Amino acid sequence: MHCLSLTTAGLSGISFFLAQNGHANLAFAAQNWHVISGFLAQNWQELAGSLSGALCVWLLIRQNIWNWPIGIINNIFYIIIFYKSGLYADMGVQFVYIAVAIYGWWNWLHGGVNHSELRVVRASAAGLLGYAALAAVGTTVLYWVLRRFTPSTVPFADGLTSSLFLTAQYMMSRKLVENWWFWIVGDVLVIGLYIYKHLYLT
Repeated sequence: MHCLSLTTAGLSGISFFLAQNGHANLAFAAQNWHVISGFLAQNWQELAGSLSGALCVWLLIRQNIWNWPIGIINNIFYIIIFYKSGLYADMGVQFVYIAVAIYGWWNWLHGGVNHSELRVVRASAAGLLGYAALAAVGTTVLYWVLRRFTPSTVPFADGLTSSLFLTAQYMMSRKLVENWWFWIVGDVLVIGLYIYKHLYLT
């Protein structure tokens, strides 16, 4: 009985806290709606890119074939966003993503045994080393290109994250489980880069 009373009291306290803070957050949003709506209107492309990216990941987790066309829409938004932000490697890689997405779309449907649906597999240790080496070579090439031919202010960070993401995209098209490792490492590294470039929604 004592335990039940404590639980009830605890839940009541949590409900009160959420109600108080919920009203405070709603009041804040109402008072600053013109600022929020102005920000969203000014950054609608980034908002659309972020939402389509989240939808793409949700579909990918479920191995839904629609992740590929939604991903292509996401790539088109980010070509514009990254060009405006001066992230030229990220922008250029979007075109490669589109090509890999078309391949992945076909491969998921017909890349299995006797042109059947492709099944999820794990990469071998040698395969993982190969993909890591591919990402390293890609980083070196993109860094050189960005330093030599663009006004990029972040050539190494842009090259590294773009190479990790491109490698992950190709692994994803092959339904290799370890593609998530490359996405996650790239995502952790790219957070600071996108904040630096004021791409908060991204």
